[in-house]
Amino acid sequence: MDDDAAPAGHTGAVVADRFDRVVWHDTYGQSSALRELAGELGERHAYTADLLTDAFLAAYKAAPRLREAAEMERSRLVNHRVVAALLDSPGFAELHRETVGDPYAAAMAVLAQAGALRRMLDDARPDRDRDERPDRARQDIGGTVTAVAGAPRQTDDEADETDGSDGGDEDGSVPGPAADAVRQTVADAADAGDTARRAATDAGQALAAAVPGVRAAARGAVARSAAGARKEAALMRAWGVGAGEQERMSFDERARLAERLRTGRLAEWAELIGRFRQMADGERARKVENATGELIGVTLGDDLSRVVPSELASLGLPELRAVFAARYAAGELMLYDSRGEQATGRGAVIACVDTSHSMYEAGPGGITREAWAKACALALLDQARHGGRDFVGIVFSAADKLRVFRFPAGRPAGPDRVLDFAETFLGGGTSYQRPLTAACELLEEEFDDSARRRGDIVMLTDDDCGVTEEWMRGWNEAKRRLGFRVFGVGIGAPRVAAAGSVLEALCDNLRSVEDFTDVHAAADLFRVI
Repeated sequence: MDDDAAPAGHTGAVVADRFDRVVWHDTYGQSSALRELAGELGERHAYTADLLTDAFLAAYKAAPRLREAAEMERSRLVNHRVVAALLDSPGFAELHRETVGDPYAAAMAVLAQAGALRRMLDDARPDRDRDERPDRARQDIGGTVTAVAGAPRQTDDEADETDGSDGGDEDGSVPGPAADAVRQTVADAADAGDTARRAATDAGQALAAAVPGVRAAARGAVARSAAGARKEAALMRAWGVGAGEQERMSFDERARLAERLRTGRLAEWAELIGRFRQMADGERARKVENATGELIGVTLGDDLSRVVPSELASLGLPELRAVFAARYAAGELMLYDSRGEQATGRGAVIACVDTSHSMYEAGPGGITREAWAKACALALLDQARHGGRDFVGIVFSAADKLRVFRFPAGRPAGPDRVLDFAETFLGGGTSYQRPLTAACELLEEEFDDSARRRGDIVMLTDDDCGVTEEWMRGWNEAKRRLGFRVFGVGIGAPRVAAAGSVLEALCDNLRSVEDFTDVHAAADLFRVI
């Protein structure tokens, strides 16, 4: 058979195996946005389902490989040049780093390129028509060849019907009318072949002319989708949503979460939240639980972890073991004395975050007091989870406004619940008694349930307000009984952390923060909590 009638080529521009196609079909089935885009493009253009598949696989596969144009169905050559332009774009490598192996990210890259795909398909509509002419011409050739092959038989049948003969002359030649039909059919076939060759030439010329425009549109689409993918990945990291947690979400769940992160109340402070979490992680790396700290001498006691070597040597002599035991019982062993960080707590970590009206005020860098406090609180949530401790976020303002968010150590801290905590803002005035009473009750409940003491309360506020003497007596008694510590942070209000303030009387450790761009102002919290 002639080359013009060669078998049909591939409909996919990106080489893929069945596993790749299964991933695409699963993602397509989960994503209502992809299905809507496919429906919209399909109303105006042909073969757009194949184009979306190729764009997805280009972003998803670790080493996407483009077929040669000669291997493609001519009707898919527009798809091929669009995908080739995407792969050749300068920003594709950057985009690919964010999307490779991640079906969700690859799908979001396709959606981010939707506008450019529309434009490229609209601009390439004349090219697609030219691309399809050779195929239509080949179909004409096929029909004509079939007609040629059937013409003698057809005339035989017609002759049989009219004169009852076998349809041929005695010498076996085709009768005159039949011969004319065959000659006309052969001429039509030749014309169709010429049409196919001219269409192929026109399509090649159109491709060369269209490539620069397609590439320019592809560059813009890839750059925008790379920026979007990078921003979304940074948002997820900043808010502590790990890769494993993302993989467990359905496509639409992850898309809704990403949208909430982009548009929530604290969305513009994601970078601050991320820096706080990184700082806290670094402080955890520096901290050693129950470390002895800097050695400053020798003292007496019964802490076997700090016994000097000469004391331990006496255990090697049977006659001195009884002396060692007696000195241990009396607390008179020689120990290394040290000056270091206080041992961390063991009970719940409770962050009390002031959300009165004044916390909405912005400080240096345009960062609000609320944003700094919430970023610190989210880092404390990470701190508690790393230590296997419960975390409680108490959002408060006036005495009648309070919300409690509990994050037990044994259960995942779902991102929606974390966002609910971070985005809650109550407004109004400020009351210390209500949130601190709630914190005390939670630590009391924890002690009753598990006999666990030594919780930590962190008070993040920009206001100083009074408490009653009766309440203060109860507070001090609860501290003695439950052994918890209280850390105070005066945010943008030096007087709150000044000597003689109410917060100073309530706290064991107090500091003031003026520069809201400085996450290290609270660094020591993450070494001792």
